[in-house]
Amino acid sequence: MRVVLAFDVSKGTSIVVAYEESETCILEDTISHSSSGFIVLQEMIEELTKEYGQTPEIVFEATGVYSRALERFLQDNSYAYCVLNPLEANFQTKTLRRNKTDKSDAHELAKSHFKEKRQIKQPQEAYYENMRVMTRRYDDIDQEKKLYQNKLHALLQLSFPEIEIVFKSKSSLFLNIIQLFPHANSIVNSSKTIIRNRLKQCTKKNYSLQKLEEKTLELIAVAKDSYPAIDEEDYECQLIKQYAKILLKLEEEQVQLIEKMAELSEGKPEYNVLLSFPDIQKTTACRLIGELGDVRRFKNNKKLNAYVGIDIVRYQSGSIQYKDSINKRGNKRLRSILFFMIVSMLSAKGKGTNHIVDYYYKLKEQPYNKHHKVATIACVNKFLRIALHLIQHNILYDYEIATTHS
Repeated sequence: MRVVLAFDVSKGTSIVVAYEESETCILEDTISHSSSGFIVLQEMIEELTKEYGQTPEIVFEATGVYSRALERFLQDNSYAYCVLNPLEANFQTKTLRRNKTDKSDAHELAKSHFKEKRQIKQPQEAYYENMRVMTRRYDDIDQEKKLYQNKLHALLQLSFPEIEIVFKSKSSLFLNIIQLFPHANSIVNSSKTIIRNRLKQCTKKNYSLQKLEEKTLELIAVAKDSYPAIDEEDYECQLIKQYAKILLKLEEEQVQLIEKMAELSEGKPEYNVLLSFPDIQKTTACRLIGELGDVRRFKNNKKLNAYVGIDIVRYQSGSIQYKDSINKRGNKRLRSILFFMIVSMLSAKGKGTNHIVDYYYKLKEQPYNKHHKVATIACVNKFLRIALHLIQHNILYDYEIATTHS
């Protein structure tokens, strides 16, 4: 007889219930997420297996970091289990009248198990988990950089706003220069030779003497014309140096993350396939793997689209019918990476052949005449379909073959 073990996972503990296929509750308990707690759980599973002649089916809702310990225990002991995302769990356990408590959640999850076709989770290699963690850290650094860039921009408006005209405000050269010259007067009070030598030290590029001279003169000219709102000795200038230093460290950490991810990915079929696409560099390839995981777990392109969140939502009731749109319930980070990947491909138009770019411009022409975002998402769909096929069969991208089968 089938029996299900359902968990409602919270911080440090889980409420666990067991049900027979006849929807009869045979067990209710609370376990802690500790070695002693998991020993108790293992004893429960062994007793149920002995009594019912088969290992109980296990199901729980993913609750971020809180469910990771339970999942690790199940993997270490080779127990098959189903993990539901919160939205999926809500749909499957929804009833006309429902009291929302931890205990009721566990009971509803168990009772609905025999009515639903739930898939057993296939654990991914540690490689994919590591790639995911590093990709998320890369994205977090992006957010931190935006915060400090905004703070830095605001302070420079007080001390030396014109410097953002001379140098690109996100470049390493700019961040090194403002650590040395955070105020317009720090330029005015320095000699041309000192400024030129400092510029040379601050860049890894092999600038010619003429280029350095031009930049030096431009910097001096804007500094002399500047009218700072603060003095050179004010604390804001110290903060400018501090924020610039932090931004350089964050940039360096991102570079190291990509190098580490690329090193881990060497020899992986999906990494080589992604790099074979035009205009996809190792940064994009690594971030895609980090968010996609093992793409071979998706049986078809529709399931992959649903995971990304670009599958179509259609609403029609009576005479009312809304315009089709993507559901956006999937992986938001992955959707963003893919969207800007296509934008980057479009920017590189003319540097090489790319059938995805060809498809975009086809959609922009009559009779389609698609809006930019619509055409871009269509290109994301096309890319995912091609990438899934190539990775599943370990085939590198080829423009001629892709064009023939498009």
